[in-house]
Amino acid sequence: MALSVRDVDRFEAFRPRLEAIGYRLLGSASEAEDAVQETFLRWQAADTGRIEVPEAWLTKVLTNLCLNQLTSARARRETYVGEWLPEPLLAGDRMLGPADTAEQRESVSYAVLTLLERLSPNERAVYVLREAFDYPHREIAAILDLTEAASQQILHRAKKHVAEGKARTEIDEAAARRVVDEFLAAATSGRTEPLVRLLTQDAVAVGDGGGKVPARAKAFEGALAVATFMRGLFKPGKAKRDIVGGSPGVYATTANGDPALVAVLDGRIVGIMCFAVTPEGITAIRNQVNPDKLERATRLWASTDHGEPLLIAF
Repeated sequence: MALSVRDVDRFEAFRPRLEAIGYRLLGSASEAEDAVQETFLRWQAADTGRIEVPEAWLTKVLTNLCLNQLTSARARRETYVGEWLPEPLLAGDRMLGPADTAEQRESVSYAVLTLLERLSPNERAVYVLREAFDYPHREIAAILDLTEAASQQILHRAKKHVAEGKARTEIDEAAARRVVDEFLAAATSGRTEPLVRLLTQDAVAVGDGGGKVPARAKAFEGALAVATFMRGLFKPGKAKRDIVGGSPGVYATTANGDPALVAVLDGRIVGIMCFAVTPEGITAIRNQVNPDKLERATRLWASTDHGEPLLIAF
């Protein structure tokens, strides 16, 4: 069925919200784009004149597509090479969605996106729709074919699971930048002690290479182990240059609202290191180096000027 111009415009006006919901549900920008496109195809095939509330209809279709995707994704991630981390998004990416409240900012933080992987598909959907987009339980229940009471129970359970693994506390942008600057200075000092002082005792470091770029299969745990690894990671060496293809420039930025370092080589992002920072120090360092998960960030990076790098790595 051919859509009218009005129907296409209605969909396109809602597309950014659908993309933001899809990204939070799937942790992957490319998979979210695919789900939104499939939603458009179903909108195209529908009798839109009989759809009373298009936004509710589109949200339900997208959410259920994502739930199906999450079920199959769980099976794929069991065979994923090494640790699986979400696809990071740089500041300014519209897929990050609303960031007006603390709950909205938290729901898209890299730390919470990682924690959402622990939830069942229904728990993740209820958490995202309620915490990030403020859908009332009545609408969530209709989207997921639940009762309102069940939606409330699922949210309570999901929030408990997220809280159990969460250490993120909002700090202002200037403080976050200072932490990143101090980390970079400590990591390139050639000494372990300055790094240990910046980390919490239970700090962790994990990388996602997707089997395409070398990354440790298990996380480093504890301040000393993380500091030792980071000192070695930033130590110059031919082997690292050979793996990356040269000496990337390192820039400070934000990804998913968190302070981050971006490594760029010949205009291509080769790594995004995200920091979970609390007033007590850096509690987690998550390094995304899987090239498949850096393509969108590279496109956004190329559209703006970032000045000179803070350093040339390796």
